[in-house]
Amino acid sequence: MKRSVIVLALAAAVILVGVFAASIIKNDVAAAGGSVLDFSMRDIDGKTVKMDRYKGNVLLIVNVASKCGYTPQYEALQSIFKKYEGQGFYVLGFPANNFGGQEPGSNAEIKEFCESKYMVTFPMFAKISVKGDDIDPFYKFLTSAETNPKFVGDITWNFNKFLVDREGRVVARFDSKDKPDGDAVVTAIEKYLKEK
Repeated sequence: MKRSVIVLALAAAVILVGVFAASIIKNDVAAAGGSVLDFSMRDIDGKTVKMDRYKGNVLLIVNVASKCGYTPQYEALQSIFKKYEGQGFYVLGFPANNFGGQEPGSNAEIKEFCESKYMVTFPMFAKISVKGDDIDPFYKFLTSAETNPKFVGDITWNFNKFLVDREGRVVARFDSKDKPDGDAVVTAIEKYLKEK
């Protein structure tokens, strides 16, 4: 009886180690030039979202904050989302408190702010770290040399933007001062929407 329990415990441990190793391998694959579609993230309501649900769409990924000089960009982000949504375009907002403590609220408070002040309907995700020792693996991937050497480097402030093509590849990066509805961003969005 004791031997059976020990064998079962060992088998369970082997399975758990295998699952953990597979998770590490998947993250390593993503970090070594994979795709944003390889990740799973939590949305603003705490539900797990597999990013591959966005396969076939063009994405604008933005680290956002509620108390920043760039916060009014929410209005332009919502505007371009509505304009291009029917063509397979999404804005994905990732709240972060890395810069000047400008996103201090809870996920519920952030959601309420975005919906009441800027009528945001594009997907918002749970607050994460986009820089530093506790950087989320998703943002580590976005800013790493392995992903795309042209776009390497730390997030510089709130409202940095990454454009992702329909296959999940990072194809452009924009600074905080680049307006979501400005010529540079819109031209890039339209270019990748035309690619089927």
